[in-house]
Amino acid sequence: MVAERHGFQAEVSRLLDIVAHSLYSDKSVFLRELISNASDACDRLRYLSLTQSGLLGDDPDLAVTITIDKPNRLLTIADNGIGMSHDELIANLGTIARSGSAQFMSELATEESAEKKVSLIGQFGVGFYSAFMVSDKVAVTSRRAGDDKAWTWESEGRGEFTVTPAEKTSRGTEIALHIKSGEDQWLDSANVAKVVAKYSDHIALPVRLLDGTSQKHVNQAAALWTRSKSEITPEQYTEFYHHIAHAFDAPWATLHFKAEGKIDYTGLIFIPSSKPFDLFHPDRKQSLKLYVKRVFITDHCEDLLPGWLRFLKGIVDSEDLPLNISRETLQANPLIAKIRAGLIKRVLSELGKIAENEPERYLKFWETFGAVLKEGIYEDEANRAALLKLARFRSTTSEAPVSLAEYIGRMKDGQNGIYTISGDEIEALQRSPHLEGFRKKGVEVLLLTDAVDEFWMQAVGEYEGKPFKSATRGAADLAAVKPAEGAKDEKPEPKAEGIDNLIALMRLTLKDAVKDVRISDRLTDSACCLVAAEGDLDIHLEKLLRQHKKLEAGLPRVLEINGTHPMIASLAQAVSKGANEALSDACFLLLDQARIQDGEPLPDPAAFARRMNAFLQRGL
Repeated sequence: MVAERHGFQAEVSRLLDIVAHSLYSDKSVFLRELISNASDACDRLRYLSLTQSGLLGDDPDLAVTITIDKPNRLLTIADNGIGMSHDELIANLGTIARSGSAQFMSELATEESAEKKVSLIGQFGVGFYSAFMVSDKVAVTSRRAGDDKAWTWESEGRGEFTVTPAEKTSRGTEIALHIKSGEDQWLDSANVAKVVAKYSDHIALPVRLLDGTSQKHVNQAAALWTRSKSEITPEQYTEFYHHIAHAFDAPWATLHFKAEGKIDYTGLIFIPSSKPFDLFHPDRKQSLKLYVKRVFITDHCEDLLPGWLRFLKGIVDSEDLPLNISRETLQANPLIAKIRAGLIKRVLSELGKIAENEPERYLKFWETFGAVLKEGIYEDEANRAALLKLARFRSTTSEAPVSLAEYIGRMKDGQNGIYTISGDEIEALQRSPHLEGFRKKGVEVLLLTDAVDEFWMQAVGEYEGKPFKSATRGAADLAAVKPAEGAKDEKPEPKAEGIDNLIALMRLTLKDAVKDVRISDRLTDSACCLVAAEGDLDIHLEKLLRQHKKLEAGLPRVLEINGTHPMIASLAQAVSKGANEALSDACFLLLDQARIQDGEPLPDPAAFARRMNAFLQRGL
C-alpha cells in the first residue's frame, strides 16, 4: 500500500530543527525521555484495564524492552502499553496540539542555552523529538490495545513523515532509531545498560536490555516511593524528579512521607528549583500524578492541589481510594479533599521551616514561585494566614526582601498602616515621586510588581491589625509619623504665597480632566503627581484593568502639587498678575508631566507638544 505523506506542523518543524542543531553535551536524555514515555503508556493501559479487563489479554506483564541491533545500526525501545492508533500517531507525533504551544515555541526560539532548550522540550512533553539528536531516521510502529490494526510512522526529521499499515501481532509501541554515524556509543550494550540503569531504576516496570542473544534486567522495577527513605540516595530522588517532571534542574526541596490515620497515602513531592515555562499559562493545571495502590490513575487530578501550588511535581499514592475509581468521579470523592488538605498543610509547614532556618535559601524559592503563592493569599482564605507569613517583599529600605512581620517590627512611631506602591518594574517604583515624603520621614514602603498584588491586598485588607495603604491613593497621612529618636524635628517649609489662588485657577482650567487639585504632603522634590482619591481604584490596578479590556476609560485623578517647589511658587506669583494663556498651558503641562512620571500615555500628544513649544519660545 502507498504510504500516506504528511507535513509536520510548523511548530514541529522548528522544534526538529532546534533539536538537530543542538549541541547539548549529554545526549543520553533522549533515552530517558523514550523510557519515560514507554512507562507512561504502560501506566495508562493498566488504568484502562481496571474497567476493560480484556485489554491485557494473554500479555498481563507490562514491561519496557530495549534492543540493540549493531549490524543494522538500530536501537529499539518497545513497550506493551496502550499503543497508538493511526490518528493518534499523526496527532501525537506530527503536531503539537497542547495549549501554550505558541508561548513554548517563542521561549524555545529566544533561549540561547542549548541545555535549557532541551529542558523546555522535556517540560512541554515533546521529548520524543530528542531521538533525532542521535538518529537520522525514526520509525514508530504501534498497535492500540483493543485494535486489530497496526501502523508505522516514519520520518527523517526533515519536514514530513509517512504513515503506512504494519504487521504487529501484539499491542504496544516500538520506536526504532537508526543511529547516526559518530553516535556508536548507543550501539554499545555496556554504555546503554549504564544509562538505562541510571534513568530507569525508579520505574515500577521491568526494563530489559537485549543485545544479540543476551538479555538482562537493568532496574529494580519497584516504585521508588514505596521504598524507605533511608534506602534512597539523593541521586535517585533527582532522577525520579527528572522522570516525573520531564525536567533537567535539581529539585529545590523533596518531601517523601507516608500519611497514616483516618486515610493512608504516600507522597513523593518535589519543589522545582527553576520556573516552568508555562507557570502562568491560563490553563493553570497542577501536575501531581495520582496512583491507587501503585496503579496509575491520572496526572491531572485538579482537586488534588490548589492552583497556587501547581508548580509542585511528584506523585500521591492512595491506599483508600477504590482501585476502579474513574477520573470523572474523583472530584466528588471526599477522600481527595482530605488528601488535598493534608498536602497543603505539609508543604506550607516545610516552607515555613526552611524560611525560618534557611532564610537565604528560602528567598531563592520566593523569587521563583512567590507570585504563585500570592494567588493563594487571594483565593484561599483558609490558608491565607500561613501564606502571609511566608510572603516576602522588596521595599524602599531593604535590599533583601522582607516579611510582613519584619516590616511591622520597624514601623515608625505614629505610623498606622503598611504602605505599598504597585507597578511593573522595581526600578521605576523606586524613582516614583510618590515615595519622596515617605523617604524623608523614613517610612518603609513595600514595592509590588506582581499583577496579583492588587487583588490579594483588597481581599486581605490588613495584617495583624495594620491596614494596607497605597502610597498612590488618598492623602498621605505622614504628619503623625514621629522622627527617629535623636533626629531633628524639621518644621514644614512654608507654602508659596498665593498657592490657594493657583489651586483655584488649576481647578477651573483643568475641569473634568482631574478629580481635584490639592497641596501634597508626599512630595518633597517633584512639582506634582497624580493620586487616586480615597475609595477609587488604585492607579496601577486601573492600568491593568484597561490593558485587559475590563475598563473602557481611565478615571479622573487628584493632581497634587508641591507647595514648596520653586516652579509652583513662580506660577502662584504669576496668578496674581492675572490669568492668561501661559498659565492655562502651564496647568495642562503639569498634568501631562504627572502622567509621564506614572508611565501613562498622553491623551493628546500634539497639544502637549504645542504647549511645550510655546513655553520654550517664551523662555527664549
